[in-house]
Amino acid sequence: MSAAVTQHIIEIAYLLASALFILALKWMSSPTTARRGIQAGEAGMVLAIGGTLLHRGIVDYTWIAIALVLGTVIGVPLGRVHMTAVPQRTALSHAFGALCVTLVGTAEFYLRSPNVPRFTMAVLSMEVILGALTFTGSLMAAGKLQEVLPQRPITYKGQNVVNLSLLAISIALAVYLVFHPDARALFPLMVGIPLVFGVMMVIPIGGADMPTVISLLNSYAGLSAAAMGFVLDSKLLIIAGALDGSSGFILSVIMSKAMNRSFSNVLFGAFGQVQAGTAAGQEARTVRSATPEEAAAILSAANKVVVVPGYGMAVAQAQHKVRELYDALTRRGVDVRFAIHPVAGRMPGHMNVLLAEADIPYDKLADMDDINSDFPQTDVALVIGANDVTNPAARSDQASPIYGMPILDVDKARTVMVIKRSMNPGFAGIDNPLYYLDRTLMLFGDAKVFVNDIVRELTGVAAHA
Repeated sequence: MSAAVTQHIIEIAYLLASALFILALKWMSSPTTARRGIQAGEAGMVLAIGGTLLHRGIVDYTWIAIALVLGTVIGVPLGRVHMTAVPQRTALSHAFGALCVTLVGTAEFYLRSPNVPRFTMAVLSMEVILGALTFTGSLMAAGKLQEVLPQRPITYKGQNVVNLSLLAISIALAVYLVFHPDARALFPLMVGIPLVFGVMMVIPIGGADMPTVISLLNSYAGLSAAAMGFVLDSKLLIIAGALDGSSGFILSVIMSKAMNRSFSNVLFGAFGQVQAGTAAGQEARTVRSATPEEAAAILSAANKVVVVPGYGMAVAQAQHKVRELYDALTRRGVDVRFAIHPVAGRMPGHMNVLLAEADIPYDKLADMDDINSDFPQTDVALVIGANDVTNPAARSDQASPIYGMPILDVDKARTVMVIKRSMNPGFAGIDNPLYYLDRTLMLFGDAKVFVNDIVRELTGVAAHA
């Protein structure tokens, strides 16, 4: 095959891959077409890799083959995780991608230095700085999500000043290298400082902000890949990186808006610390609790039920039992819908993924803005492991750290039932006044076990009806 024909095949493969990446992003914006979007993205990646392997600059496929085998051996087990572990798995993917970008950028610098054009040096610096901080930041996020690291913010006096100073030094080194690319001794510092910054950036961030942090790290990984595209003169990398970076940034904006908070507050506010006086407030107030039998009786008498899933459902892996509850209530003529808050769970779309795994019909899932007006006409709001996204203090308590955050208006339902292991606060570290309302019943226990007990009571009632 001639060089010209091979180059045409590569360009066609890259063009088709770019189109598939764009379509994948479009289709993944809706639950009904998300599976098609995943398949399009996979096909695009196959074409991109295939086109790259045809490149005539490759003189030996030995190391490429070794890398493919190693990647497969490592990647297959990593892909076989429970749905509840998808957030930390996603964070690891960001880390691996960012490490790749950082290593490629480092190799390109040492291959080209000292004859590196200023524009190339500028985008190469952006590539390795974003890649390095995304690598360590994503590892820290994965550690927090896996609970091998403390989920609460780790802070100290002057932390933000230290962090921003580290970033400023790295940027200053990058500017110097743009004009003096022969200063090779400074390059390891420019890479090493962002590695430290990535760690320092994530440790003061609490578990409540992990969804936004993950989407933001996704954006950084995409931008670093786009920068690598300029360095390698790869239009495909520029397009794919730009899509990843822009979509991650837009998602971060949406999620910050859902919490009524700015990026600076997410990254530097140390949100998630336990608030003083929470425990004392809990001791002074009483709650009403109910048994699975009582909960089943209330649900069976309802006409309209809204289920609000949260991270507690994910931890208990209760999504399949929730599907059984949906089926049991639907057979009794109860209208059941699911209310999804944008930041429920530990990653963007976490609740949608879990409910989709349990084959909950897509048309039964409703976003917060669409379902909030329905709560006053709802007979029962069943909250399963959701804390901060249902906290009325966000509307009424100006002293609350979540004041102004849009929430699901479950407290406006006629009856509220909350499945929760204990009265411990959620990731925001604050008490929830919802639990003390006269219309609220606390259902203490593991979500999977409690929902199963409710289903057993409902099916038993149905059998004797």
